[in-house]
Amino acid sequence: MSFETLLLDVQDGVATITFNRPDKRNAMNPRLHEEMTAALEQLRYDPAARVVVITGAGPAFCAGMDLKEFFTALKSKPAEYDRITRLAVEWRGRTLRYFPKPTVAMINGFCFGGAFSIVEGCDLAIAAEEATFGLSEINFKLFPGGSVSKSLANLLRPRDALWYGMLGRPFDGKKAVEIGFINEAVPLTKLRDETMAVARELAGKDPFALKATKDGYRHSLEMPWDSAMNYSSAKEMELVLQQNDAWRTEGIGDFLKGKYRPGFESHDQAHKVERRTSRARHGG
Repeated sequence: MSFETLLLDVQDGVATITFNRPDKRNAMNPRLHEEMTAALEQLRYDPAARVVVITGAGPAFCAGMDLKEFFTALKSKPAEYDRITRLAVEWRGRTLRYFPKPTVAMINGFCFGGAFSIVEGCDLAIAAEEATFGLSEINFKLFPGGSVSKSLANLLRPRDALWYGMLGRPFDGKKAVEIGFINEAVPLTKLRDETMAVARELAGKDPFALKATKDGYRHSLEMPWDSAMNYSSAKEMELVLQQNDAWRTEGIGDFLKGKYRPGFESHDQAHKVERRTSRARHGG
C-alpha cells in the first residue's frame, strides 16, 4: 500500500512509520488520519513487523492538527468533520494503546498539541534532547481538547499537566523525561540508533508475552483489585495456550538448568547465541 502523507518501512522485524509532511511540520490533516488508520491495520497482521516505531520527516515529529485543513476547511461540513474526528481519536486513543505489538515514539523534533496523544498512546517514547514540546492551544484561545486532555491525565502529574496546559510554554526533551512524558532523551545525532536498539530488543522477545504485558497493564488501570486479579489469571492461561506452556517448560525450565539468566538476558536471545555457538562448534 502506498501513502501520500506517510513513509512505511519494515526491516529486521521493525516497522517504521514516518509522518511525511515536512513542509507542514507533519501536522495531521484528514488524509494523514485516514492513512494512519490504514497503516496500523496493515501492520497489525504483518508477521514481518514485530515492533512499530513512529517518527517524523524533517525537523518535526508532529506539530499537532493541521489547523487549516482540520478546523477551518471542515467547519461547514459537520458530517465529514465528525468522521475525521472519530478516525483521529480512534487511532491515537485506542488503536495505538491496545495495539497487539510494541509501539515506540521516536520524537525527532517539534511535538505539539494533538501529537501528545500519539506519544501517550505509544508504549515507549524516546526523544531528542533538542526536541521541542508544547501545548499551544491556550495561546489561540482553545484548550488541549479531544484525546489530548485524557493523555495529559493518563501520564502527567496534575501540577505539570496544568502548568503546561494553562501557560502554553514549550519544553525540551530533558524536561519531558523529568515530568514523565517520555522514557529517555538523547542527543539528536544518537536518536535513531538508540531507538532502533530498543526496537530490536523488543523484537527479540516473545510476542505473546509482550502483548500480555501490555494488556495486563492497560486493562488493569480501569479495574478494581479483584477484577484485575481474575483478568491476570485468565491472561496467564491464555498465554499457556498460545505458547504451548513454553514460559514454564522453556523459560523457567532453561533457567533452572542454568542455560541463561532471565534477570540479565532474554530467553530467545540466549537461544540464538546458543544456536550460533553450536553451529560454529560443529562447523555449520
